[in-house]
Amino acid sequence: MMLVPCPNCGPRNASDLRYVGESHSRPNPNEVTPQEWRTYLYMQDNPAGLLKETWYCRSGCRQYFTALRNTSTNEFTNHPLPGNKTGAVDPSFHYVSESKSDTNDGASS
Repeated sequence: MMLVPCPNCGPRNASDLRYVGESHSRPNPNEVTPQEWRTYLYMQDNPAGLLKETWYCRSGCRQYFTALRNTSTNEFTNHPLPGNKTGAVDPSFHYVSESKSDTNDGASS
């Protein structure tokens, strides 16, 4: 399970949200070439490391928001605090998603 920090609802299971993609500025379609427009639509950087992403909270506040996530560790950093509409962040807080790791070897006790 990956917990995503929604700035309005607080931490939510990733299944409650929709991953929209990398956050980058949208070019004006009237001012770019077709090749540049296709690059914007279909080419993603997909780096291993920090990535600014857009998420949609479909089961809670129904708002779009951006989050900074380390794609190697699924750690969210510098995200807005719940209820803080100005977008201020708590730099000392690093949100790490929980991951399931079964250490049980199947033996019953």
